[in-house]
Amino acid sequence: MLRRGFQAAVILGHHGARPGATHLLPRFNPASAFGSSMESLVSRFCQEMTEGKNYALPNASWGPDMLSLYHEFLEKTKTDGWVRVPSFRSNRDHIRGFKLPLELSANSDKSDWRLFTRCIEREGQGYEYVIFFQPSEKKSICLFQPGPYLEGVPGFAHGGSLAALIDETFSKTAYLSGEGLLTVNFNIRFKNLIPLGSLAVLNVNVEKIEDQKMYLSCVTQSRDQQTVYAKASGTFLQMPLEEDSSQH
Repeated sequence: MLRRGFQAAVILGHHGARPGATHLLPRFNPASAFGSSMESLVSRFCQEMTEGKNYALPNASWGPDMLSLYHEFLEKTKTDGWVRVPSFRSNRDHIRGFKLPLELSANSDKSDWRLFTRCIEREGQGYEYVIFFQPSEKKSICLFQPGPYLEGVPGFAHGGSLAALIDETFSKTAYLSGEGLLTVNFNIRFKNLIPLGSLAVLNVNVEKIEDQKMYLSCVTQSRDQQTVYAKASGTFLQMPLEEDSSQH
């Protein structure tokens, strides 16, 4: 059974709660959880949309390093089982036909919800990134090129922008690896600054899964692996999405 500590109040940010609203984590129901295979999770979550923009595709702002490594991993999707994870304006676009558990639902008539890491529309000015996922090894690679709107120290990416993207890469990896849905713990240690416009590579691994929790690690480094920018770890709570009967 899920330990009581996970039923403490948490503030939900990018998971869809109203700003400032406090929610209780829903009680875990082992009888209904984790019925989806990893193959079905990947197939459902990574489906392409024809009517929405996929922000994980190359654009004119991508530098040579970003483009060349992107095409290198794109080749691996054909030969080594990697999957390119599409990236839409909102996670709502990823989970069509499903919904968050009732306790995490947020009612709103707003139609312009945006994922935090996709809130800057202009190409090259904010987050430019793409995630590739390896199902059999439960790991991901995220290619990240920070734009000038993410500046912290002049000429370098703000540390918070990297932390947010690591958490986002954790969340995609955790969900595809076993329905990890909510961040319950996140730690980061910064090592070096990332120059704006350069390429940083996030290497994410699922370290273990136990007691309905998933433990992940990330090392962010330069392409040549000579510079480590940050090391991070996170814990995610496993929680299956519910089918949305209103869409049937």
